[in-house]
Amino acid sequence: MRLMIGGAAALALLMPVSASAMSVADFLGKADALKAKGMMAMFSSDISALKNEVMTASDAYRADPASKAPRSCPPPKGTAKITGDDLMASFRTIPVPQRATTPVRAAFVSYMTKRYPCR
Repeated sequence: MRLMIGGAAALALLMPVSASAMSVADFLGKADALKAKGMMAMFSSDISALKNEVMTASDAYRADPASKAPRSCPPPKGTAKITGDDLMASFRTIPVPQRATTPVRAAFVSYMTKRYPCR
């Protein structure tokens, strides 16, 4: 069960882009609600919302101009081994009072910077 939800969040990197921005608090709230639903979570539209949010953050991160010094040095697109559990664990390190005002995109950038530092 845990693998299924974590895998669904990891699949977010393969899904279409959403135009909306979601806070880390909203993201974690939806993810926790999906976990509580168990197998019924597969029928929820929130799975698509979470996938789209991570895809938007990923695309924005990679589209950042290369003229600046890189914040991190990730592997080529589609080859990074990012799990939903890893990403959510990183999001949970953000202090609770800041989660409501921290966009998923900013949290994703922070995760990538820590996960793939340039050597």
